[in-house]
Amino acid sequence: MSNRTAVVILNWNTRHFLEKFLPNVLKYSSEFAELIIVDNASTDDSVFYLKNNFPSVRIIQNSVNDGFTGGYNTALSQIDSEYFVLLNSDVDVTENWLSPLIELMDNNQEIGACQPKILSYHAPDYFEYAGSAGGYIDKYGYPFCRGRIFQTIEKDNHQYDDTRPVFWATGACM
Repeated sequence: MSNRTAVVILNWNTRHFLEKFLPNVLKYSSEFAELIIVDNASTDDSVFYLKNNFPSVRIIQNSVNDGFTGGYNTALSQIDSEYFVLLNSDVDVTENWLSPLIELMDNNQEIGACQPKILSYHAPDYFEYAGSAGGYIDKYGYPFCRGRIFQTIEKDNHQYDDTRPVFWATGACM
């Protein structure tokens, strides 16, 4: 297992998502990355479940729930990796999801963050609302992203299979 990349999942009472999505994260990531679950002071049995079912997963237990940013900041200060991949616990990854991200970062030292296309779990031919294919800010300061304009979600017709600069990457997978 490589410590060069750490896939870090912030958890707060999401055992049901870990049960559903963690097996694919392990299956499609362990060759490239260390998998770390950051528990943000859960009150369910997430940590017990992880320890008993996924002993290879590193667990960092935060003593308080400091929210998304605080939880990640506390944990990332304890991880020694070249790359951190922040991944929501409700994201289903697929084969070869991680290596293109690492390759992109390796080949361009000017990139500070990147993200893959994010498709809807329930409608996989469509983009996911949360981040889709990278974000921008319009001239009025309004954030928007490729694959979604306001409440309209686009079908993935491979129109965003390119690599391009974006203003923001979604915290769902970055």
